[in-house]
Formats: sequence, structure tokens, C-alpha cells
Amino acid sequence: MNSASAAAAPSSVDLGNVKRLPILISLIIGAFFSILNETLLTIAFPELVKELNVTASTLQWLSTGYMLVVGVLVPASALLVQWFTTRQMFLGAMILFAVGTLVCSISPGFSMLLVGRLLQAGGTGLMLPVMMNTILVLYPPEKRGAAMGSIGLVIMFAPAIGPTLSGLILDSLSWRWLFYLVLPFAVFSIIFAFVYLKNVSTPTKPKVDILSIILSTIGFGGIVYGFSSSGEGGGGWSSPEVYGTLAAGIVALLLFVWRQLRVKEPLMDLRAFRFPMFTLTAILLIIMMMTLFSTMSLLPFLFQGALLLSVFASGLIMLPGSLLNGLISPLTGKLFDKFGPRALVIPGTIFLTIVMFFFTRVTVETTKPTFILLHICIMVAISMIMMPTQTNGLNQLPSRYYPHGTAILNTLQQVAGAIGVALFIGIMSSGQEKFLAESGDPLNQALWPQAMVAGVHNAFLVGFGFAVVALVLSFFIKRTTSPEQ
Repeated sequence: MNSASAAAAPSSVDLGNVKRLPILISLIIGAFFSILNETLLTIAFPELVKELNVTASTLQWLSTGYMLVVGVLVPASALLVQWFTTRQMFLGAMILFAVGTLVCSISPGFSMLLVGRLLQAGGTGLMLPVMMNTILVLYPPEKRGAAMGSIGLVIMFAPAIGPTLSGLILDSLSWRWLFYLVLPFAVFSIIFAFVYLKNVSTPTKPKVDILSIILSTIGFGGIVYGFSSSGEGGGGWSSPEVYGTLAAGIVALLLFVWRQLRVKEPLMDLRAFRFPMFTLTAILLIIMMMTLFSTMSLLPFLFQGALLLSVFASGLIMLPGSLLNGLISPLTGKLFDKFGPRALVIPGTIFLTIVMFFFTRVTVETTKPTFILLHICIMVAISMIMMPTQTNGLNQLPSRYYPHGTAILNTLQQVAGAIGVALFIGIMSSGQEKFLAESGDPLNQALWPQAMVAGVHNAFLVGFGFAVVALVLSFFIKRTTSPEQ
């Protein structure tokens, strides 16, 4: 069976009598809590270092390992969604996530906590592609904007609210409550999906290419791990562990691409890049994810290192923008259905470029309301760009490419996120060190806030450059429809 036969999968199920809303709700509930965990635990790291008696670089594996598993699993999802039904994939992902959450909540030490986090990541890595692919099959192109907007609420809002929510919980409860409180919702999601989630595709069970799976695991895993671990200390970019895994990842990725273009049944069909709007979507998505993750990473450093705010206060400053981003995602989806991508993406990239410029001008004297306003603006701009662009790019693909298109974009999100965090924090640290070295008194703690601001300025200056690139690319976007429509 070749890849073209996958086109039969969506059409072999009668969708006429399928109730879409319960399925959408099932996907949103499960995805929200699985994606929330990407950022929920990070704020508890200082407490965990003491309680688990491990170093900060060892503890970082709870975050690095999570991203690594998701980055490895997502490419294989294009194959998995053609081997298993919608219910099997979703329920399997949520059960895996729930088991991981339970393991984390009762873990006596670091090792078991890491195992639980990796199980959680396995559930999340399977969840995202299933969610996207189901929306593409379930909704026609003219109605996908609103549905993808609802999904955008989850993808953007959940990780953004994670630090604020965990800060609130940790203010009065132990770190275990970060898992105790999530577990009932995960169980509820499984029960709700068991009752309401219907199969929207039929498995075609294409041939499994073991070599492609091995190459994608080494390739994407090596790149995500290399970038994620570059800021952990012990040499940074000059560490053999970092450049060695990056080199291995890049070589394996090149071999993976070569093999996907030669085999009859590719694990991830890269021929999707023959469609110009999908390719443009992939480039814009990389820029947006790097901008989003860099902002989420840089602002806490600025707030706590330069403005000397608490972790909880930092989270509160970022809360309004996160809330508004989630609330307007469904609205931008509906506007996309009505007016197309250009009406949202071009103004959004203009808005993003302006806001990134203002971020290069912030100082220690910048007021908290100003930071709140700037963060709101950048989150609104990203909301105007992300899901409309993604929906438009996927709309151009024939149905046989749906699993591959969603796997490609979700993989790029993980890789871009890892690269973005490492790149921008590295630029910030270099700028900080340069400022202190040029000051003549690098040990003077009074200069550290100004050094932090100088480093953040450099990082946001690069972010401004990315925003300008996104602005130029936005003028090439145009509304698309599937060749099968």
C-alpha cells in the first residue's frame, strides 16, 4: 500500500452523522492539561533541587527530557495515526499521560519523577498530531478556522498560563500538588472521550520503515537535546556533549530527509513542501515559536534579575496577555474563515514588529503596567499569526498528506522552541557578560540589573530581526483550498 492510499482513510468513515462539538471538546480537555505540563513544573525547580538533593543541571532533565520525548514521538505520529483509530490514539495518549502524572505525584525521588515526566511527554507527543489530524478530517476548509482557533486557545494558552498557575499553587502547597490537581482532569478527559469521541478515520496500516524511525529519533532527538542542554552549564556550546549530539542529529536528519524522498511509503512525507503555502507556513511557524518561547524565557529573567520581582509577581505580569491570547484565538479563527489569512497575518506581523522594537528599549525604570501592555500586545500579535497561518497552510494539502503535514508542523514547533530558548538565552547571557566585562567591575552586584537589561536588549534585537523577516513573508501569503475541493 503506498502513501496515496491514505487518502482513503478519511473518506471511508461516514462523517454525516458525527457530532463534531463533543469530539472537539474531548480533544481540547485532554490537550489542555497535557500541554499545560510543559511549563507547569519549571517554576518548582528551586524547591525540587533542595527536596530531591540533586544539582540544577541534573534537575533540568525534567524539562529537557520532556521536550526530547515529544520531539522524538511527533515525527512517528504520521505513521501511528494511519495504524490506529482516533479513539485508540487519543485514549492511549491520555492514559499514558495520566499514568505519568500519577507516577510523578507519588515519586519518592528524582529517578521516578523523571520516569513519570517521560511518560507524560509520551502522552503529549501523541496528543498534538491526533488533535490536528482529527480537525482536518472532521471540518471542511471553510469551517476549519474556528475549530483551529479553539485548538489555538489550548496550544497558546496552556503553556503560557503554566508558570502563573504553578506559582499560585506553590505559594501554599508542595510541588506534588502540581500533579495531584492535574490527575482528576486527566481521568475526566479519558472518561469523557470514551463516551463521546468517535472514530473519524480508518487505519490503512502502511509499511513500517524501521530505518526511518531510527534516523528521525536520532535526528530530531539529537537537535532538540543539543539545543536544550546548551545552557545547562559545563561548557555550553563548547561542550562535546552539546556539539556532538547536534552534529549527530544534523547528519541523521539529512539522511532521514534523503530516505523520505526515496522510499515508497515515507514515515514523514516531505513532498508536502511542494505546496508553496505549506512551506511558507512552516517558515512563519518556526519564527513565531522562537518568538513565543524566547519571550516566555527572557521576560522572567528580566523581571526577577533586573526588576527584582518574585516568581509569582512575574507570573502575574504575564497573566493578562496569556488570558487574552487564549480568549481571542477562537475569534481569530472565525475571522480567518470569513476574511482569509491576509487580513490577520499582515496586520499581526506589523504589530509584532512594532512591539519587538519597543522591547529593545525597556529599562529597569520601565513600569509594570508598561510591561503588561507590551506582553498583551505581543500575545495578541502571535494569536493573529499562528493559527490562521497554520490552518491556511494545511488547507492546501490533499487529504493523504494530513497526517504528514500535521506531524511536520508539530515537529517544527518542538525543534523551533528548543532552538529559540537556547539561542535567545545564550544571546542574553553573552550580552550580560560583555556589559560586566566592559564595566571594569564585574563583581559589583549593583551593576547586575543593568547587565541583565543589556543582555535582554541584545536578545530582543535579534527577535526584532526575526519579526521583520516574518513581516516580509506575510505579504506572500494567500488564501488556499485543498486540491480535492
